[in-house]
Amino acid sequence: MGKDKDLYPQCAMCETYACMSSLKTGEMNPGEKPDFCPLKVKPEIIRHSVEEYKKPENHAMAYTSAVQEFQNYEWLPGRKMRTSITRVEEIMDFAKKMGYRRLGLAYCAGLRYEARLAAEIFGAKGFEFASVCCKCSSTPKEEVGLSEDQKIRGPGTIEIMCSPITQAILLNDAEVDLAVMLGQCVGHDTLFIKYIAVPTTVLGVKDRVFGHDPIRALYLSQGPYYGRLLIEEPYESEVYPYKEHGRYDDLSGAKGLDSD
Repeated sequence: MGKDKDLYPQCAMCETYACMSSLKTGEMNPGEKPDFCPLKVKPEIIRHSVEEYKKPENHAMAYTSAVQEFQNYEWLPGRKMRTSITRVEEIMDFAKKMGYRRLGLAYCAGLRYEARLAAEIFGAKGFEFASVCCKCSSTPKEEVGLSEDQKIRGPGTIEIMCSPITQAILLNDAEVDLAVMLGQCVGHDTLFIKYIAVPTTVLGVKDRVFGHDPIRALYLSQGPYYGRLLIEEPYESEVYPYKEHGRYDDLSGAKGLDSD
């Protein structure tokens, strides 16, 4: 039996964010906490989770992360604020503060140019650096059950599967201090996180449409074209269970839907 939906945290729907302070004023945000606020419905979980930061292995990382956040902002004349460093620099700063010397990059083969740049930058700043491409096992996709007509380039071609489990185990074997993820596919990244045994952060995520800037789809969902993301409709895999390619709005003639 699933949990009552009313007890799920729904922070994304909050109008007040009364749990946090304002960077502009330095005071708590005004307003009431909504009924779905975790501080109201799950206070025991909140208390327990905060206690976890007292554990030495968690305290060091939590403290360092907070310091890192602080150092990413600077005040200008007139009380104007700006951010000062990129995510690449932030990863390196965090790693140095934590005493990490060996970084491990797990990356998508489609971003091998970017992976080479990352390797050069991290190496130039004195880090030992291991890197593992998603295709490193050189295993055909048939190994996980894909049929010929499920290959991107079609039947009769050779396609090598992404192997995030291999990436994780190789980086574990290299005894890296911090794993850095770059551009793995959805699902492949999930398997990598499942098997990696060291602290992990993300440098970049894949979005084949938006140049690896996936949250752009969220912004564009407010406009007429990508507004289709907000329309309630069946998942494409439910409507076309055997369809290999296509658009979410290409549903004409689908089972259970009007064809006009």
